[in-house]
Amino acid sequence: MNRVGFIASTLLVVIALASSMLFIVDQRQFGVVYALGQIKSVITEPGLHVKLPPPFQNVRYIDKRLLTLDSSDVEPMLTAEKQRVVIDWYVRWRISDPQEYIRNVGLDEAAGAAQLNRVVRNAFQEEVNKRTVQELLSSQRESLMADVKKEVLEAVNGSKPWGIDVVDVRITRVDYAETITESVFRRMEAERKRVANELRSTGLAEGEKIRAEADRERDITIANAYRDAQKVKGEGDAEAARIYADAFGKEPKFANFYRNLEAYKQTFTSKGDVVVVDPSSTEFFNAYQGSTKSDK
Repeated sequence: MNRVGFIASTLLVVIALASSMLFIVDQRQFGVVYALGQIKSVITEPGLHVKLPPPFQNVRYIDKRLLTLDSSDVEPMLTAEKQRVVIDWYVRWRISDPQEYIRNVGLDEAAGAAQLNRVVRNAFQEEVNKRTVQELLSSQRESLMADVKKEVLEAVNGSKPWGIDVVDVRITRVDYAETITESVFRRMEAERKRVANELRSTGLAEGEKIRAEADRERDITIANAYRDAQKVKGEGDAEAARIYADAFGKEPKFANFYRNLEAYKQTFTSKGDVVVVDPSSTEFFNAYQGSTKSDK
């Protein structure tokens, strides 16, 4: 019984010792082996590896993937014309030399991100000071990012290299600081209102001009039409007068009768009009009497 227990305990010790000596490095990580607090080796290849058991050796892991650092500082920066702007940016970076990184930066990715954030922030501040807001928004945006990346690379590859690669630096947003955004908005609003008022004034003036031109054209058209109508009417009256003259010249008695008839027509303008005349002294009735006697 004691022999079985001894064998079982020996196996447990061997298994525990083996588990403390074996470690697995993931393909997404570096394995850093420490011996009494000093870096013994860096494992870059994934797989199963062997080390001495603690406390002689232990292992820590560092991410080898491409990392993203987003800006978290909302402190405004001053442009060349002393305008306060807030810039949002991000950096793509990775750890390329774990030994240099651990010696000069820190033991994990967070340490590198904190120091890189400070370096990128200072580089942006220096480059933004050289440019105007218009240049930041359009013409020199690409050159700004290239210059910031250059300064960051010079900082991380200096006398004490960080052991990292900075792959890209990008700006995601450029905006005025909150303290002046309201005033800028008010100025923009006032400018838009001024332009709108100018457009309305121009439109009203053009409308009045068009209406005046239309009224003038209308008056001219009416005048021309009246002129033509009067001309036609005059020609008609002349023709009618000629016809009447011809007819009256042939029959003077008919002409006299017709004139009397027209006079009475003008006299009786409504149903209630009454005229009292002596038939014997009126040529109109004499004409009727004459025509009646001739009929007999």
